[in-house]
Amino acid sequence: MKLVTVAGPPSSGKTAVTIKAIASLQREGVRVGVVKFDSLSTRDQSLYEKQGVAVTTGLSGNLCPDHFFVSNVGDCLIWGVDGGLDLLVIESAGLCNRCAPHIQGVLAVCVIDNLSGVDTPKKIGPMLKMADVVVITKGDVVSQAEREVFAYRVRQVNSNATIMNVNGLTGQGGHELGRLLQSAPETVDLEGSLLRFSMPAALCSYCLGQRRIGSDFQMGNVKKMVFP
Repeated sequence: MKLVTVAGPPSSGKTAVTIKAIASLQREGVRVGVVKFDSLSTRDQSLYEKQGVAVTTGLSGNLCPDHFFVSNVGDCLIWGVDGGLDLLVIESAGLCNRCAPHIQGVLAVCVIDNLSGVDTPKKIGPMLKMADVVVITKGDVVSQAEREVFAYRVRQVNSNATIMNVNGLTGQGGHELGRLLQSAPETVDLEGSLLRFSMPAALCSYCLGQRRIGSDFQMGNVKKMVFP
């Protein structure tokens, strides 16, 4: 089975472009499934189900979605293989731009939208810088000049990725994205595989449920600002 990770900021259009790409693959007889990771709630599962896609959802609750993802990704692979899928897409939760859900040897897709601002690519960490494919959405609501500047800024951050525009509403570019997903390498097992970058680090008193503010209540991995 082939495996793909899809990441990106909140509301960038990850689900919309994934559905358009999957629709193209389904017409060619490819059996596709999706695992959707989110934090508190999501209605995306119903969107995939309407498309006739095998889908399951994982909610991280009070845990970091990245850590929740890496703790469950092996079971996701087994679920897809047991379901007889040809391609499994794992869509991560769109939260902080520091997220690092990409795995070595697994096709990595980052979705980012033109409306986020031309400086946004520089603010995004490993999920953009280490992606194999960067999908830019919402190009229909900005000018051609703005699209070109935004794509240039993305290229400055990640010079090796394939950059493409996909419209999540009309589906323009979805077929091409589907072709790229279909070209992903097969993944037999994730045991011992490496993440492309380390997860955000945090193990402090607030991680363990502390709510009181002040140095007396701060323990563990605490990073303090230095003021002039």
